[in-house]
Formats: sequence, C-alpha cells, structure tokens
Amino acid sequence: MRNAASDLLSRAWRRLFPARSPNGLRVPVLPSGGGSWRVRARRLPIILEWIALVLFVVALCRPQWSRYTREVQADAVDIMLALDISPSMLSRDFRPDRLQVAKNVLIEFVQNRPYDRLGLVAFAAEAFTQCPLTTDRRVVQQYLSALEVGRLRDGTAIGMGLATAVHRLRKSAARSKVVVLVTDGENNDGYISPMQAAGFAREHGIRVYAVGIGTEGIVLSPSSRGADGSYDFAPRAMSFDTELLKKMADTTGGKFYRAYSPQDLQDIYATIDRLEKTKIKIASVRQTVELGPWLILVGIALLLPAQIGKRYLGLGNAGFFDF
Repeated sequence: MRNAASDLLSRAWRRLFPARSPNGLRVPVLPSGGGSWRVRARRLPIILEWIALVLFVVALCRPQWSRYTREVQADAVDIMLALDISPSMLSRDFRPDRLQVAKNVLIEFVQNRPYDRLGLVAFAAEAFTQCPLTTDRRVVQQYLSALEVGRLRDGTAIGMGLATAVHRLRKSAARSKVVVLVTDGENNDGYISPMQAAGFAREHGIRVYAVGIGTEGIVLSPSSRGADGSYDFAPRAMSFDTELLKKMADTTGGKFYRAYSPQDLQDIYATIDRLEKTKIKIASVRQTVELGPWLILVGIALLLPAQIGKRYLGLGNAGFFDF
C-alpha cells in the first residue's frame, strides 16, 4: 500500500509541476485564460484533486475511530436515614450543635454512596418522610441541609421514626435494606414503641444501625421556647437510653454505636459505609469504525466537480485525475 501511495504521489507531482522557474522552483503549467476570475477559477479543480489525493492516501493507512463505553452494574443497597430533630439536638456539647454536626456527617455519607438509593425520615414527637428513596444524592443532601428543629411537636418518638423508615423500605427488592437511625435521647412519645418498630424491621429483613449522639451529664441545652420560636438555653442534665438502642439494633441484625464527639460520628459512618458496601461490576466495551471507506467516498465526491471544472475551463490534463 505504501509503494502504491508513493507511486501515485510521484506521478501526480510530475504531471502537476513539469517545469522549473529560473530560480529553480517548480511551477504548475496552466493554460492561459481570458479573465481574472477565470484565472483564479482554474486553481480550484486542481486544489480539489489535491485534497482528494490526500484523502485517498490517508485511506490507504486504514484510519480507525474507537469508542469505549463503560457499563456499571451495581448490586445496590437501599438506605433510609432517620434523624432526630427534637430540641435536645440543639445541645451545644458539639459545635455548633448536635444536629448540625449530624447533618454534615450524613451529607458526606450520602456523597460516598453513588450507586445506592437513599431516603430521609425526620422525627421528634412524631415522624414524617422528608425524602423517599432516590438515587439522586443531591436531592437527599438538600433535604438534609434544610432540616430544622421546631417543625414537629417537641418530644422524642424513636419508635415512630424507625417505623416510618421501615414502611418506606418494606416493599424494596434491594439485596440489602438498612436504616441508619440517629438520636440523642430517650424514647418519651409516640404510639409505636421502639421495640415494636424493631420487630417490624426484622420481619422485613431490614437491619438497623442505631447511632447515639452526644455526651451525658450537664450540657447547655434548650430549656424553653419563646413566642417567636427561638430557644433559651440553660445547663441541663442529659440522659441516654443506651440499652434500648443496643437492643433494637441486635434485634434486626444491625449494630449500635455511641458518638461522644464529631470525630466519633465520622468514624461510625465510615464503619457503616464499609459494612454496607455496594458490589459493583464494571464492563468496558470497545467499538471500532473504519474511516477509510468514508474518506474514499469524500475524495470521489471532490473529484466529480474537479473534472467538470477542468472540462468547462479548458484545463485539459493540467491535473492528474482524468476520467
């Protein structure tokens, strides 16, 4: 192929540049014309032939265009986040408070789960679904950021929060179904007890990772609420029902974690992230397209007007493709 291309270029060069100028440079021999536009037009057919020649030579080199496609098959996990938004979550043993730290770490946790479906439940004395299961991480993160204390009646209904999350997961066909429940206090409200909710989770094959956040003892915490909705803070003795949360987690095959500091909370979520890791299968497919035939077709398409132009302008054999 290389010899054929070389012979073709040599023949074209000799036919197009047969003479030398006095200073030794090769110049093409073109018939004289009648007008300036005609002189300029005589160059066009030869230019088209040169372009076609280049395309034919390139086509002999068999250029190819390759495209890789990446197919991801993920054995995903469905995860509902249940977050306590009772007033005690504003306690300031965490900076700026427990709720803000919990939200920040959960947002990072969501970011690290690109192939899973995640949802969000908020609870205080009652519970509601803030975000149903979705693969859109940004939506979940936005809803997390928007959560505030005071949207629900004061109190802590851990059983209601867990039951609402279980309700969202019970019909899921995912390989693994998980509730990550974050609270800082004792159950003191709600018509569904925490152990009843844990029993519902076990029936539907849902594991509960219960996370207790905050320190015990005297903590600067909301003591009363003003008419404008703001909270007054005062030192208060805080208690925590560790045994209840541990029993809930054990009932469902999950685990209980205690977070005394923001770093503890980050470590806990990193551990849960490893325990519930999504299995991912990635396949790469290569698609190759031969560009040579297309270049030849373009070259032929350029030769046709070039030949017509040579006949019309009376160039004779000034070029090197004569039909």
